[in-house]
Amino acid sequence: MIGAVIRFIVSALVLMLVGWLLPGIRVAGFTGALIAAVVIAILGFIAESVLGKNVSPQSRGIVGFITAAVVIYLAQFIIPTFLTVNILGALLAALVIGVIDAFVPTELR
Repeated sequence: MIGAVIRFIVSALVLMLVGWLLPGIRVAGFTGALIAAVVIAILGFIAESVLGKNVSPQSRGIVGFITAAVVIYLAQFIIPTFLTVNILGALLAALVIGVIDAFVPTELR
């Protein structure tokens, strides 16, 4: 339970960092980032359940990258007051989050 809470807090902080660094993505504060992290995790779980493990960001392939960008882009329609993203912002966010995932061990996320 504590691991999941820490994972969502870290994901929210990464989303805030991405929103601060990149054009095309805006996150409304820490609460908005936390809600966005939960929604993105749920959408990612649904995508992985429907499409299989090949779309998982851990596969680090182009399909995982595109799926992550689509999940980030679709999240804005579920929580429009907390997250706004354009297509370029979703692609850049998926790239940055993928790079962070490559360097941060799974046990720490």
